[in-house]
Amino acid sequence: MDKVIKPTSMLGMLGGGQLGKFFVIAAQNLGYQVTVLDPDQKSPAGKVANKHICSSFSDQAALDLMSKECMAISTEFENIPSETIKYLEQKVRTHPNSNAISIVQRRVEEKKYIKELGIPIGSYEPLKSNQFFLEFKDTQIFPAILKQSQFGYDGKGQTHVNSINEVKAIFDNSKEKEFVLEKKLDLDKEISVVLSRSLNGVTKIFPVIENQHKAGILDLSIVPARVSEDFKKEATAYALDIANNLNYVGTIAVEFFISENKLYVNEIAPRPHNSGHFSLDACNVSQFDQQVLALIGRDLEDIRLEKNAVMLNLLGDLWLQNGEIKKPKFEEVEGNDINIHLYGKDSPRIGRKMGHITLVGDDIENLIIKAEEIRSKLWR
Repeated sequence: MDKVIKPTSMLGMLGGGQLGKFFVIAAQNLGYQVTVLDPDQKSPAGKVANKHICSSFSDQAALDLMSKECMAISTEFENIPSETIKYLEQKVRTHPNSNAISIVQRRVEEKKYIKELGIPIGSYEPLKSNQFFLEFKDTQIFPAILKQSQFGYDGKGQTHVNSINEVKAIFDNSKEKEFVLEKKLDLDKEISVVLSRSLNGVTKIFPVIENQHKAGILDLSIVPARVSEDFKKEATAYALDIANNLNYVGTIAVEFFISENKLYVNEIAPRPHNSGHFSLDACNVSQFDQQVLALIGRDLEDIRLEKNAVMLNLLGDLWLQNGEIKKPKFEEVEGNDINIHLYGKDSPRIGRKMGHITLVGDDIENLIIKAEEIRSKLWR
């Protein structure tokens, strides 16, 4: 096993969003310092880090500085260029590895990888050139969702399509030249598995999470998921298989669809996940604590769900009611077992994740009712 990195060493984080911010806080709580690299001068992680390098992820001078100052480096989102990871991992401990990032950051490669592992995914077709339209025969794939292969998240870069003519019109008018055409599934439930894997290949798995989305963006997470134990075991086994085959180190999430009583992988997130935020308040250890422990080479903690949880996402829409920016009245929804996390982003936008609220307790259905009451009060 690689040498354990000791406090008060400097760790590195590529990316300055809320996932990076929670990593910084977790690392500092364990006695470490953190340097954040992010081009946004006002990034949430940059504000709380010991040092913020405000530069692009392809700036070689910035990468050289990080590799000299940091004992190990991690990432907070999948769209860090794989070439950046490849460059850094030759100089300093860097996780996740460049191979994992290169697979997961392109939907075409991600789907192919999952399929080759023998893990079920929905029917899809890769679209890489105009040759696709000359050879296309699978009209049964419609209705479908056309997803750009890169830089698509929270429903971005996705369009519902009902014919090959609609697909061609989008392809011909897009700067993107690689897409995935996915058959639209009738969804019973959406669930996710968040797990952490250490340098020596030991995994610790968080409880399976049930997710509800609105317009492609996570709205509500419920823990534990209200699905059968068989589905939980199957999803966990698939997530483990994916993490082990990627030789992944750190925290990773796998999203699943349940359709017509069958389980399908939707996508892989090589990082902590929005749906895993419940762990900050409902578990003995968070997904970010485990990310830090994996990076520094320490043993991961056994995970205990200490209370059931429901997490409500807070989007910029809430700040922009009636066409003006106005801070929601969070003081009106404060209370015992209600945990409000604001990310420190300066400018709210429609669909932008600004924070979340986690409610913890014993009765799941009661927590869901309380979450909806809080939503109503904030929107009133």
